[in-house]
Amino acid sequence: MEATADKLAEARGTAEVQKVPARSRKRLAGLRRRLVQDRDLILAAIAGLSLLVSWAGRGRLPWTWDPAWVAILCTGLPIVHGAAESVVRRRDITAGVLVSIALLAAVAIGEYFAAGEVAFIMALGELLERRTVARAGAALAKLASLLPATARVRREGKEVEIPASQVAVGDLVLVRPGERIPVDEVVESGRSTVDQAALTGEALPVEKGPQDEVLGGTTNLLGALEVRATRVGVESTLSRVIALVARAQAEKAPVVRVADRWARLLVPASIAMAVLVGLVTGEAVRAVTILIVFCPCALVLATPTAIAAGIGRAAERGILVKGGGPACEQLGRVDAVVLDKTGTLTEGKPAVVAATGFGHPELAPAEVLRLAAAVEQYSEHPLGRALVEAALTGALPPVADFQAVPGRGARGLVEGVPVLVGREELLAEEGVPIPAEAAEWLAAERAKGHTALLVARGSRVLGGIALRDALRPEAREAIQSLRQAGVRSLKILTGDHLSSARSVARELGIADLEAEQLPAEKWEAVARLQAQGRVVAMVGDGINDAPALAAADVGIALAARGTDIAVEAAAVVLLSNDLRKVAEAIQLGREVRRVISQNLWAAALINAAAVALASTGLMGPTLGALWHNAGSLLVVANAARLLGPTKVIKV
Repeated sequence: MEATADKLAEARGTAEVQKVPARSRKRLAGLRRRLVQDRDLILAAIAGLSLLVSWAGRGRLPWTWDPAWVAILCTGLPIVHGAAESVVRRRDITAGVLVSIALLAAVAIGEYFAAGEVAFIMALGELLERRTVARAGAALAKLASLLPATARVRREGKEVEIPASQVAVGDLVLVRPGERIPVDEVVESGRSTVDQAALTGEALPVEKGPQDEVLGGTTNLLGALEVRATRVGVESTLSRVIALVARAQAEKAPVVRVADRWARLLVPASIAMAVLVGLVTGEAVRAVTILIVFCPCALVLATPTAIAAGIGRAAERGILVKGGGPACEQLGRVDAVVLDKTGTLTEGKPAVVAATGFGHPELAPAEVLRLAAAVEQYSEHPLGRALVEAALTGALPPVADFQAVPGRGARGLVEGVPVLVGREELLAEEGVPIPAEAAEWLAAERAKGHTALLVARGSRVLGGIALRDALRPEAREAIQSLRQAGVRSLKILTGDHLSSARSVARELGIADLEAEQLPAEKWEAVARLQAQGRVVAMVGDGINDAPALAAADVGIALAARGTDIAVEAAAVVLLSNDLRKVAEAIQLGREVRRVISQNLWAAALINAAAVALASTGLMGPTLGALWHNAGSLLVVANAARLLGPTKVIKV
């Protein structure tokens, strides 16, 4: 017995010893990943430290080589390599080409500190400009996860569970309540309510019956369905959404940096000026100094410092600019805003807007609502929950024999009397006549884009209740703020029904509207606006908005309400539900562009003064490098003004 215990103890000890190296390897792997991710930051820090040592220890260091060589190697070599690649492979002249010329010229005449300082400033500017961008791979993976892993199909008279990827066109698929639909299909039998907001943006669940189409990735809420597969694999609607998001992110043209645009003019100008000064004066130092002072240090910092300050200020205001510099610059150029309706302009859930009684003067609308809520108090249907929420001013009477009728409504006994709540088809099935007053009311409410339900007790229709996806309280103010921010074109783009969309558009005073749009059609609508020369911001929160968010010049998602895929596809994320933040983000983008313009003019004047001093011999390479430091500090100080209070548009 003791021998067995000793063996167990020895085995445990051996296992513990084996665990240590595994944990160490895991920690080392994590450290290695972090070092790779932070490589540029680490190299810039080493370069900055070597320059400090070089400057402080000039003439007093015990070794013969200049520590500035560390900065040249750490930050200069990548710049020279990138500039060479840009010229040779892409035939493009960027700011890196100008910096490389100045760096190599300074090294050639032994001005190592000047060379290291130029490389360090350039690397620092690029480090500030490089921001986190949307992770398309993670976004697409989340989209794909909407489809269930398995599906139940009927084959040879038997119910068989197979991987959803193996469902073939023509298969009869069984979908139970609460399950996601695996592929695009047509209902063969059964009735149910399907939540397809993820793909179409419809706020209210849609009633489905025989011959109705259902989409893969949507959710069957109530009744069981037998559906026939019509589109599978890459042909399904959800697969096409995934493909559109990937295509939009891959095809979006990168925004050309301001420094790179200027470099195409400055490179030939600097070389010509340096050659001219060298030939006239016969002094190589002056020629190299011209190249160094022409180096756009302040110019390189002009844009990224303003963007970094603007992004920081936006974060304080609950606006996350995930797309970094390009998104921040594009925000300032936006002149057209496209808005989703459901969940963006509206609350994204049904709410009671009216209740009325028919032919019973003594019957108050509150009583109609009370009876309807009593029937629906145990319902899981969104309309039923909305009725209960609207009626919760007191205790509801108990309901007996409750029964949900998919696609029709619900029934139950309230205070011992049968009560029906739902569509006119349900009342007709129960033999309850619908008076002309009720029929007229139904037509009028549906023309407004409302969902209209009838309430009957016994054999009489008592009244009706209208529901709609309510407008968000700040929506009107948000639209006015966008107009005041200089947005010239406003458009509603929704997958919801036309009548509902028109109602919202009328309330907000927006004339341009497209309804019943699938994700691909939203993407095409954004592309049409861009083809007209518009800089488009798309505002949305749903999966059906993801392709348009990715294709727009700036995609803006509402994180508090939005799906993961919408947030991943967007370049800007609003961390709250406040739609007014859209105008605030655009206004902040305009302020960033103004500061960038100021910085560019300041950088140009600084360079012009330095060229004049260098040409006359009043400024050498080292002083030229320090001159750039002073100019860079001025640019950074001007950009820091953005960290102050952002101007909020008052309506």
